[in-house]
Amino acid sequence: MIMILTIQDKDTKTAAKIDSLGAQLISLKDAAGKEYIWQRDPDIWSRCSPLLFPAVGNCRNDSTRFEGQWYTMEKHGFCKESDFSVLHQTEESVVFQLTANEKTRASYPYDFILSLTYRLENGVLFMDYQVGNPDSKKICYCIGSHPGFICPLNEGEAFHDYQLEFEQEESTCAMPYNLSARQFDADKKGLCLNHTQTLPLSYELFENDAIYFDEIKSRQVSLLHKKTRQGVMVSYPGFETVAFWTPYGKNAPFLCIEPWNGSGIRSDEDDEFIHRHHVQTLNPGQTKHYPMEIHLLNGSN
Repeated sequence: MIMILTIQDKDTKTAAKIDSLGAQLISLKDAAGKEYIWQRDPDIWSRCSPLLFPAVGNCRNDSTRFEGQWYTMEKHGFCKESDFSVLHQTEESVVFQLTANEKTRASYPYDFILSLTYRLENGVLFMDYQVGNPDSKKICYCIGSHPGFICPLNEGEAFHDYQLEFEQEESTCAMPYNLSARQFDADKKGLCLNHTQTLPLSYELFENDAIYFDEIKSRQVSLLHKKTRQGVMVSYPGFETVAFWTPYGKNAPFLCIEPWNGSGIRSDEDDEFIHRHHVQTLNPGQTKHYPMEIHLLNGSN
């Protein structure tokens, strides 16, 4: 049964709401009631924070091979349409879980235990993605996060008043997405960062879909108004890469910060899923955690 659950940090009055359909974060408000998460609008983007598993992005022709067998795999996997069970809930935390079933096995042949814990403490939302392997053989998968943050946050502001600020100085180039071929072009360079920690935002940056940094040192990035310094900081120590997205041509008032292990299909990959870059593997009985944090920045931080 689909439910919407609320958790709250009683000390800071920060509150979050999560939809059991997809275990999707649908609201994150500070003590003043300020909303930071994009509110689902089907005319622009009907989701707000999908969990990406067992695929991140699209497969070539929406199909992939596991151990030589072909399977149909929808973009970002099946979690966004899966109702997660609630394992445990307190005032400040909730744990969601999804296990293999008839629907998941139609596109993904392995047994798995996928859980996502949300916990509010000191005004910070801690998220812990956990994958377990109850199967009798090694499993492989990709996993990612996709939260959309309201941008601009306040009336009278514009999208281009904001910028991304990375934890470390970066010299790297994004891997461009080829819209006609529906793949990332591994042999080409997109937007480049040149000894900088900042990336000023504009809608034109997203003309060819997501900005994907396959090689990046930072495991923390902030989305901030250039002057007021209000926004969010996302820490993603459990993820190897990061992407940013807003739908081009819609002047959408949000930006997604997407820590990924995996990506949409790349030009240098074949269709065997295990060959994908940043693919994750687990032996029978193993479990792996992928932590992430969202900090709300009110301008005084």
